[in-house]
Amino acid sequence: MSLTQELISTLTAMQVEAGETDYSKCGYHIGVHLKDDQVRNFAQAMLEKGFYLDFVTAIHVTPQFQIVYQFAKFEEACRVNAKALALDDGSIPTISDIYHGADWHERETHDFYGVSFTGHQDLRTLLLCDEDSDLKPLLKKEEKLLSIEGITRKAVENKDTKAEKTEKTNHSPEQE
Repeated sequence: MSLTQELISTLTAMQVEAGETDYSKCGYHIGVHLKDDQVRNFAQAMLEKGFYLDFVTAIHVTPQFQIVYQFAKFEEACRVNAKALALDDGSIPTISDIYHGADWHERETHDFYGVSFTGHQDLRTLLLCDEDSDLKPLLKKEEKLLSIEGITRKAVENKDTKAEKTEKTNHSPEQE
């Protein structure tokens, strides 16, 4: 059994939604969708399987933030992209006590988006000046927010397909 299949099997047994993806299109081998209460158990499982944390970030969408975690492995090409929705108050459990490197990523995400990582021991300002701690530079204006469904790969692919069809329809013989 390959590492990808083994990991998907492990995650599925934990009742985590996980599936293989096309690496050439996505840049990762396994896509994972987490509920907020699965984040810590998922991170612990990734640590036990020998994965390192590549990054943690957020995407500002409506109705709440989507938190993105990416893990990888040195010994074998396997990247895992996990996404979880923050709670309505913009919080999600910390993994900084499981992956110590998450401390920096979670503080940066807190600085730029205002996401609160519950249980984090030190969410003080990391990159912004103390007087700018209320500034959240990566938040979008309300009218510019997209829905989570609007930013999924399937929605983007459908949009690209429509654009290609429009381009072909508008293409005249003189343009050749």
